[in-house]
Amino acid sequence: MSDVTTDDRARALDAAGCIGKPEMVAALQAELPHDIVLHDDESLRPFECDGLSAYRTLPMIAVLPATIEQVQTVMRICYEYDTPVVARGAGTGLSGGALPLERGVLLSLAKFNRILDVDTDNLRATVQPGVRNLAISQEVDHLGLYYAPDPSSQIACSIGGNVAENSGGVHCLKYGLTTHNIIKLEIVTVDGERLTIGSDALDSPGYDLLALMTGSEGLLGVIVEIVVKLLPKPELAQVAMVAFDDVRAAGDAVANIIKAGIVPAGLEMLDSPAIIATEEFVHAGYPTEAAAILLCEIDGTEAEVAEDIERVRQVVNDSGASDVRISKNDGERALFWAGRKAAFPAMGRISPDYYCMDGTIPRKALADVLIGIGELSKKYGQRVANVFHAGDGNLHPLILYDANNPGELERTEEFGGAICELCLKHGGTITGEHGVGVEKIDQMCVQFPKAELLQFHAVKAAFDDKTLLNPGKAVPTLHRCAEFGAMHVHHGEMPFPELERL
Repeated sequence: MSDVTTDDRARALDAAGCIGKPEMVAALQAELPHDIVLHDDESLRPFECDGLSAYRTLPMIAVLPATIEQVQTVMRICYEYDTPVVARGAGTGLSGGALPLERGVLLSLAKFNRILDVDTDNLRATVQPGVRNLAISQEVDHLGLYYAPDPSSQIACSIGGNVAENSGGVHCLKYGLTTHNIIKLEIVTVDGERLTIGSDALDSPGYDLLALMTGSEGLLGVIVEIVVKLLPKPELAQVAMVAFDDVRAAGDAVANIIKAGIVPAGLEMLDSPAIIATEEFVHAGYPTEAAAILLCEIDGTEAEVAEDIERVRQVVNDSGASDVRISKNDGERALFWAGRKAAFPAMGRISPDYYCMDGTIPRKALADVLIGIGELSKKYGQRVANVFHAGDGNLHPLILYDANNPGELERTEEFGGAICELCLKHGGTITGEHGVGVEKIDQMCVQFPKAELLQFHAVKAAFDDKTLLNPGKAVPTLHRCAEFGAMHVHHGEMPFPELERL
């Protein structure tokens, strides 16, 4: 992936006479406070990467607006001068989606960090995009409410980034992804216009643009305000921690739980390397001799939880569980989940670097894919620890490597691409919640045929006629796919002339 840290489109614009850095700084400072326009290398360094830190690029300029009007000004100026823009939230993304462009503007929304309104009558809150995911639930906890999507990075990740990537979390099986938990968005378009997407009503006529914006990875507009759904906290929640001596038995148990008509609030799976690393880090009480464990949470009324926990116990015992432990109180429940949510940082204790993948597969394929990842691990000579959102088939293999060893990052990337293609082979998709960004853009060529990619570009062109919003991310050009070897393109074949400049 040697080309992912360069901005080919911006270079082409520069070669064609696009303005340079001094002119762009002057244009922005003419209409914005000078202190929010950052342009020296030291000030730009914090924005050089997102959570996928293997790729680093300094932006030409970073702007930190504090008002929607300032965002509109930035977009209007960048549109006028054909300057690419990358919008950024907390920078915790794991696919390079917030990677800046060296000839572009990095638009940070870090100052948009206020919860504007809590509407208890309609169970919703209006928040700015820089608000941390966990801060929403903390704000309404005293009201007996919470915001359901809970990515592992929820202590740091921003709600705007969650919308951009359609994030999920351990409780998305029952309560849905971000797209199921938002009502309305305010966005600023590429040329500085402010639009409302969605409505306060349960439904609105026309195309579902709210769903289109969710997961669009910053390619269609800049999110400046979000109305989220709030839920009443359940009366009771308990977690069953279930150990298995065999990975396939654990995978089968996941399918059997769902087949039994049980809808857990969360259903997670860790394999042996993940169990050992996590237990040494968090001391959550995980059985380190197990081949795999499941964390199955049931919530609801006391009667509902008691009934479903016993049903889960029976199903997993029938599926070959070697041990079943039920959380006795909220403290033990929180400890079980603390282990799962700390699985990623736990890898830092056993490896200098790790590369987190994000594929999604049908539940029935869990065991086969896990075994397939083990075979790939032997092929590439690298260790892997696996953490699954097992209930919805979203897997997060953590490839362990050392970036200081020449060629190891490149081999790790190839290994990650092979995992994505393994997911496709089993009827899955290359991402569940981390997005495509720059990381999986070649695998998009494998998943989607030419006609579908052209439709993606047509949607992009409808919102962004100059392809200035986060260019080079998420959706590959046909030429890139041809070079990758995923399709054959004849010269002059594309029906959309504007695609030739991508």
